[in-house]
Amino acid sequence: MFSGDKDAIAWSVETVSNASLHIMGSRTFRDMAAFWPTSTGVFAPPMNQIPKAVFSKQGAAILRATAGTQSGQLQPGAESWGEATVASGDLAGEVARLKTHDGKPIIAHGGGGFARSLIAQGLIDQYALLVHPVVLGKGMPIFSEVVAPKRLELISATAFPKGAVAQIYRPA
Repeated sequence: MFSGDKDAIAWSVETVSNASLHIMGSRTFRDMAAFWPTSTGVFAPPMNQIPKAVFSKQGAAILRATAGTQSGQLQPGAESWGEATVASGDLAGEVARLKTHDGKPIIAHGGGGFARSLIAQGLIDQYALLVHPVVLGKGMPIFSEVVAPKRLELISATAFPKGAVAQIYRPA
């Protein structure tokens, strides 16, 4: 996903850079907070410099639990991980509150559980999917909690030289 097709990577970096806020569950937050602050990869600037909100029932303890987990030189904006907003209330209410802020899109990162919860509660305004030409055979389904079919409208599709396809959909 992070190597190979330069055009697909550039699309991904641009998409991530166009966010006003990154939201994620607590497990993803812990993993990312341990990695991105010292990363020098092309995704590091938007991942570090754009504000974050972490959804966690632990409250602010999630920030203390990840403090000091980085080893290496901190990159510009790395402090944003320790300054993340903690959302510990009802998922739909917290997302609605975050959506009231002006700005660019909110991008959700994370594992299947967080994605399934957002999708099941109808909290996704737009799906930006980058489909890679790889068959894994296993994985965590993100649409498994959708009870009734939900129609999506294709906004754009971009095929990249090495076979990846970016697809943007919104609920119809």
